[in-house]
Amino acid sequence: MNRLSITIFATVLATAVTAFSPSVNQHNFNFALNAATLDGQEIRGEITPLGNFVLVRTKDTLAATGGGILLPDQSQERPTEGLVMSAGPGRLHPHTGIRIHNPVSEGMSVLYGKFDGTPLTYNDEQMQMIRDDDVLLFYEGSKMSKKNVTPCRDYVLVKLDVEKFETSSGVVIAASVTKDDLPCVGTVFKVGEGRMCSTGEFTPSSFQEGQRVKFKDYAGNDIQIDGDNYSLVRMIDILCQG
Repeated sequence: MNRLSITIFATVLATAVTAFSPSVNQHNFNFALNAATLDGQEIRGEITPLGNFVLVRTKDTLAATGGGILLPDQSQERPTEGLVMSAGPGRLHPHTGIRIHNPVSEGMSVLYGKFDGTPLTYNDEQMQMIRDDDVLLFYEGSKMSKKNVTPCRDYVLVKLDVEKFETSSGVVIAASVTKDDLPCVGTVFKVGEGRMCSTGEFTPSSFQEGQRVKFKDYAGNDIQIDGDNYSLVRMIDILCQG
């Protein structure tokens, strides 16, 4: 075997050894790329929500009137808006074993109760681990609008009847800002897929868009969409329709 052949053989052998036996340094490099942190502790990779859990990053929001006038904050306990970072496949029904699908997925935006879920710090960012049952409404896109919102499951999105009046300085504000009684009458704007029955399947909503409804006092979750006032109400909290 001449010198050229020996050189070629040695090169091929070195390449094969490297391919099948990565060095410790290469292993450490790959681990560093995949590493993440949870509550300040390093973990081996990205976390994966199980069952019907949903990992959400809270969005920063600022409420103001159309003219830029900030009103007294009524929303200390109103829904929180967040971006879904990852979501589980859904939970299993305890009696039938049917997989109850998770209505949201990565990239969607959701509204959920202010005090729902468990806070955690993931990759140095404040996030919340909630359940799909905590989701009131979801949408796709950068901003919530009347066209892209969908009430979650048995929620009904009701456009509220809100009286307005003008102050002495000419500023028009909602009457509900000045009194404790919140409106509980309105028109059905959108409905969710329905209420889950004992088998794990969903019964379609009995309400239709355009119907007039009255619901229990303080049962709704008040939100603003495109400047109009709405409330998200569960089907069982609606008292009557017309």
